[in-house]
Amino acid sequence: MHWRDGERREQSWSLPHVPGARFGGDKPLYVPAGARTFSGAEELTYDLQQLGRTVVVGEPAGGGAHPREGWTVHPHLEATIPVGRPVNPVSGTNWEGTGVQPDVLCPAAGALDRAHELAVARLAG
Repeated sequence: MHWRDGERREQSWSLPHVPGARFGGDKPLYVPAGARTFSGAEELTYDLQQLGRTVVVGEPAGGGAHPREGWTVHPHLEATIPVGRPVNPVSGTNWEGTGVQPDVLCPAAGALDRAHELAVARLAG
């Protein structure tokens, strides 16, 4: 994350040890997405996609990557300003304004069913 405040940079990492069973890096993973997929859900989807770890199915996500803060400038008006931006180490950018783009385009209402069909076909093949 690149923060405006002092031009700070932060990295996020998984813990070296996570308790419980592991999903595994070679199992197929499909993530349904649409315009209501936003912010944190987009970050997970985008990061998995950039790592080549998932197939995103549905419509473009909402496009909310940059954290914002609001300042009251009048009792009936607030200015909301981005204060940082995530930068993916693979793409060098993020999904702000464009949303996460699906690998398999279909209506969002049918994305879960389509993702299930793709997973079943992959496992059967």
